Order: sequence, then structure tokens, then C-alpha cells
Amino acid sequence: MKEFIKYLLQFGNLNQQQIHLISSKAAELELPKDEYFWEAGKMPKHIGFLVNGIIRVAYYDNKGEEITKYFFDENHLIKDWDNFEATFYLQAVTDCKFITFTRKNWKELSDTILDWDKMINKIMNKHHMEKLDKIGAMISQDATTRYLEFLENFPNMANRIPLSYIASYLGITQSSLSRIRKNIV
Repeated sequence: MKEFIKYLLQFGNLNQQQIHLISSKAAELELPKDEYFWEAGKMPKHIGFLVNGIIRVAYYDNKGEEITKYFFDENHLIKDWDNFEATFYLQAVTDCKFITFTRKNWKELSDTILDWDKMINKIMNKHHMEKLDKIGAMISQDATTRYLEFLENFPNMANRIPLSYIASYLGITQSSLSRIRKNIV
């Protein structure tokens, strides 16, 4: 819980009573590797702050192939943008630990803590801008440059994520990724 409070305080102020309320509404969740935090087509059950581990965002294309869209690592708030069902799978790449909130408890925090929504919007905007920066440059790059950018953008993840997920994220085959890695080492 300390990690989440410390993270929140980067985006606004909280008094001890508010911190106690947040703590009382939170639960810890340990998610084993390969399990799903959210599943496409289902209403997300939790909003979560990823304390430890890596989550991948994936979907199936119209050919039934699994595509990795993005990765989240530690100190990341995972929150849906609306109240509709999830359109992606959020799967644990490693064993993960979360601080979670039910929708009801999250709404209570929103209704009770002054500037809660403003603080959360700052966090979500920061995450959104980081994601756009990381994905945006990849569009016009060759595969080797995309991989090098991946290593730069996700320095703490490269050795913790299976190559098949990295290849999918980069939009290349696993054998192409192996050749690229062999050529740059």
C-alpha cells in the first residue's frame, strides 16, 4: 500500500484521514504468471495499481492471431476509461502483485476525497502520453530500430518478457527477432 500512496502523492496532496480511507478500501491481489487481470468481453472487476510484475495487453485479430499491444510494469495504475466491458486481455507475464479497488470502493473514494478525480486524471494522462510516445515512434521504423527502441523504452522488462510477446508487440516474427538480437549483440 505504501507504494501506491507514495505514487499518488506525486500527483496531489492527501491528508492522513484520506490515506486511511484509501487504505481501508484497497485489497492486495497476487496474480500468478499467465493469469488474467481483465478478460476481453467481460466487465473488469478491479481497478489495480501494479506494485510488482509485468502485465501485457493483448487481443485477437480477425485471423484469430494473438497480438500484444502493450506492456505495463511496476507503478502503473490500470483503470478502464469507461464502464463498458474490456476490449483487451490483460495477462500477467510474470507473477504480479496489485493493490486493487472494486468499482464501488473506487467510486466512494471519488465521492469522498476532494480532487481525487483530478489526481487520477493526471495519472491517466501521464500514462497515456508515455504510451503514445513509446508506440508513436515505432510506426515508421524498421524492425531493428523498433527492437532497439523497445530496449530503450522498456529497459527493466526485456529480460523478463518471453520473446514471442516482444516479437508480437514489435509486429515481427520470433525468428526475425532472434536474427535481430543476434546481429546487435
